[in-house]
Amino acid sequence: MNEEKTVADWCSVTSDETCRILQTNPQGLSNEEAERRLKENGPNKLEEKGKKSVISIFLSQFKDLMIWVLIAAALITAYVSHMEGELPIDTIIISIVVILNAALGTAQEYKAEASLEALKKMAAPNARVLRNGAVKMIPAADLVVGDIVVLEAGDSIPADIRITEANSLKIEESALTGESRAVDKSTDSIQSADGKKISLGDRENMAFMGTNIVYGRGSGVVIATGMNTEIGKIAGKLSETKKEITPLQKKLNQISKYISILVIIIAVAVFAIGYFTGQDTMQMFLTAVSLAVAAIPEGMVAAVTIVLALGMSRMAKKGALVRRLPAVETLGSTQVICSDKTGTLTQNKMTVKKMWVFKEIEDPNSEELIPLTEAFAECNDSRIDENGKPAGDPTENAFLDYVLENGLKTTEELKNRKRAAEIPFESDRKRSTVAVAKDDEIRNSGIENSAAGAGSNSYRIYVKGAAESIVYRSVSAFKDGKIVPMTDDMRKIILTANEEMAEKALRVLAFAYKDVDSVSDVDFEHMEEVENDLIFCGMSGMIDPARPEVKETIQVCRKAGIIPVMITGDHKTTAVAIANDLGLLDDDRIAIMGADLEEMDDAEFDEKITQIGVYARVSPEHKVRIVDAWQKRGKIVAMTGDGVNDAPALKSADIGVGMGITGTDVAKGTADMVLTDDNFATIVIAVKEGRGIFDNIHKTVSFLLSSNIGEVIAILAATVMGFTLLSPIHILWVNLVTDTFPALALGVEPPEEDIMERQPRDQKIPFLTGSQWFNIFLIGLVGAILTLTAYFIGSRTSAQTGITMAFMTLGLIQLFAALGFQSERQSIFKIHPKQHPYLWLAFFGSAALQVVIVFVPFLRDIFGLTALTITEWALILVLCFVMLLFIEFRKAIFRYMHNKKHEAQTV
Repeated sequence: MNEEKTVADWCSVTSDETCRILQTNPQGLSNEEAERRLKENGPNKLEEKGKKSVISIFLSQFKDLMIWVLIAAALITAYVSHMEGELPIDTIIISIVVILNAALGTAQEYKAEASLEALKKMAAPNARVLRNGAVKMIPAADLVVGDIVVLEAGDSIPADIRITEANSLKIEESALTGESRAVDKSTDSIQSADGKKISLGDRENMAFMGTNIVYGRGSGVVIATGMNTEIGKIAGKLSETKKEITPLQKKLNQISKYISILVIIIAVAVFAIGYFTGQDTMQMFLTAVSLAVAAIPEGMVAAVTIVLALGMSRMAKKGALVRRLPAVETLGSTQVICSDKTGTLTQNKMTVKKMWVFKEIEDPNSEELIPLTEAFAECNDSRIDENGKPAGDPTENAFLDYVLENGLKTTEELKNRKRAAEIPFESDRKRSTVAVAKDDEIRNSGIENSAAGAGSNSYRIYVKGAAESIVYRSVSAFKDGKIVPMTDDMRKIILTANEEMAEKALRVLAFAYKDVDSVSDVDFEHMEEVENDLIFCGMSGMIDPARPEVKETIQVCRKAGIIPVMITGDHKTTAVAIANDLGLLDDDRIAIMGADLEEMDDAEFDEKITQIGVYARVSPEHKVRIVDAWQKRGKIVAMTGDGVNDAPALKSADIGVGMGITGTDVAKGTADMVLTDDNFATIVIAVKEGRGIFDNIHKTVSFLLSSNIGEVIAILAATVMGFTLLSPIHILWVNLVTDTFPALALGVEPPEEDIMERQPRDQKIPFLTGSQWFNIFLIGLVGAILTLTAYFIGSRTSAQTGITMAFMTLGLIQLFAALGFQSERQSIFKIHPKQHPYLWLAFFGSAALQVVIVFVPFLRDIFGLTALTITEWALILVLCFVMLLFIEFRKAIFRYMHNKKHEAQTV
């Protein structure tokens, strides 16, 4: 074992050479040698990284700066409540928000740790090996390099193996390679014609840990175990790949920093002003506390968390399950979607698309198709399950689906099929053969072997395989409803039609038959005799077709400024055919192979990446590289996938989208979001929801900040002018009632009509731009002026009346402002109220809670307020309408400027 080999190298050497290099023999290793190797190289297991404890995960949730701002707010409000002798309601609410946020984060992160555990479960628990010349069952963990493993249908491959014997061996590898059909395995060495690395899907003499044998039997020598296997490499990448924080998290962290700095500056400045002007120290401390409370939007994190949670619930009803709250928004900002082909862009179901008997025949009931469709049913290894559905190889299932869906056979007829004899499929022959007793339908159809005469033969032999392996064994052909002699010209026509269908990425199989008197007279041990003198009866072209709704979905994505990219382990021809059907290769975009990508350096790849629409025959490393390359260009990348091979890319992408139906536990455990219907079209729904949610979060945060800035400016101005405007309890009430409820209502607003016609947000643009900060400040300033105006009007009667009017005005103008924030572009006077029930409910509910304080005497006394006259209430209402009209005036200016800019661009 002194020669080092890579997996690709093992493909190129013979099975005998593999055994020589690994110092083993067909009788297997001795027990002593196996034990020595096990001690030297370790068990055949995936390594376990040190797991985080639940406590450490919980504590890590408190790293966010806004959480500490909330904790500070809780301490401040607790102190204020203590000074006022009141129950610390706001402290309790803030504490619940902080704990709930940490609990949700802990649960989500703990679930994410399950992805590696799911990967480990894919390894086979036991394996049949040759030790000292005898077959024995051992734990898969005890396998060592050089072991000879016996492979049988139904087995899970326990390690990476170089196949040394293959009898009709088929292995389903879609979880690892993404290829939709089982792979025929052989023992022959494989040489790369162009010197490029051989992709996983093309290593037909290899078997990989975690894949499954669906047909045949064989054996092989173990060439890699544990973390050195292909699955082991993926497990290593899962543990190495770090999850970046989402754009929303980054931007809210920026807001948190701004708010924290603002709180400190305001509190220190106000206290200093009071101290140096000789005012009461304790009073100035309480005023500073009031300003700090006013500056901290206690409801922001709570509102954002609840908005995301509600968005998550809505998306789940539409087929998208979100595992991490911030991921709800992230998909809405996605600029590139890297999608697997099988099951996501396609239906993950091989389907008969073309029937050919010297011409394409579309009518399934045509008499010209009778021999061909009979062959579909009889020369078929799939069975009918308890649900009446075909179960077996996807290709075989496609034939049974065709005869069932077109009413050519019933499920009972297919269940009752019996064979008199058979020759299984072998990759070197590229054919399979069965013999069946002819039923009355065939006998009475008149479609008989012309050499024997109608009704004279009791058995029919059906042969299925590659066209070139059938056509030269056929001496006759079923053409135009009758049997005619096969000619060389007819053979050319058949092979040309085969090539044309193959060029369209159809998997083509040809069928033939002949009749015999007795199966016992036929020597099935000599295949040449059985499979000669056939009657060619037609060909079928199959493909895993594109989902019909995906083509429109891709157009919507492009209109929304999202770049769709197909990444698949399937063959390039198949991938290009599907991509062309879907419109993925429009605009001069090209398709490349994983081997082509392997030869590009980072600079060349970066230059060409925008031109590449399809990647075929890729490996896990390629997928991660593609995602990383787009991210380096500053793009937000979503990666969809269902297989083990997708897991590293799902984790490294900004948002990983797993498949709920066909997805492995590894893919679903790694993903941020899971599509319950495996449908690419569902991503468009998620994108729209994500964009709507971001808009709603933006409205919510903007509204809260403008409200708090208004409070700060009003209290700061009052402090400078030497009078008390509002006490801490007033500010806490406003922040709780007239801020939080409307903010939550803004969070569930429906998406605006043009939301999918906008370009994705650039992650370089801050959550709030300079102009948006100015707009927020201006609205806050107007709110502060209106609040101070109310105070000065009321103070003419008494200071208590002034405080009451200021308190009522501050709370109610925020409610009117919330109405203006329901759309950042459209006028409120053009929006139908029925489309916004939650906002109107919050408006009237919060207004009632605000007003009731003045009307109920004992509440009025608690808050230190006084009753107001009708005139004073009317003045407050006028001031509230002034706020709403100001916001609408600002939006009108924005629309005017936007239209002018658009007109200038179109000219």
